[in-house]
Amino acid sequence: MNFLSLIISPLANVVTTHLKNKAEEKQAVHQRKLTQIENEASWDEAQAKNSNNSLKDEWFVFLLSIPMIGAFVPSMVPYVKEGFIVLAEMPEFYKAFLGAAIAASFGIKSLANWKK
Repeated sequence: MNFLSLIISPLANVVTTHLKNKAEEKQAVHQRKLTQIENEASWDEAQAKNSNNSLKDEWFVFLLSIPMIGAFVPSMVPYVKEGFIVLAEMPEFYKAFLGAAIAASFGIKSLANWKK
């Protein structure tokens, strides 16, 4: 063996190992994404089945409609305004839980698309 083959052979092994590891890493990332998509689809299917027998969507629509309707009734406008001021002063965790409950009722994906 000459000097050049002593250098090239280990270097080729290092490059081959590196490329193999990169390919395995890409495959693992791809598999994780596929699993995540499958889990989301299962969750969406379960949510759709559960919402068939639930009135929570209608309940939230009713509650969210009250201030909108009240805004068109002059005698209720001060109450609607005051209500939003009070809601704005609620603790952040309460607003987050309320938002999560409403998002879960209507579908988190639709809320995520709306924010975009």
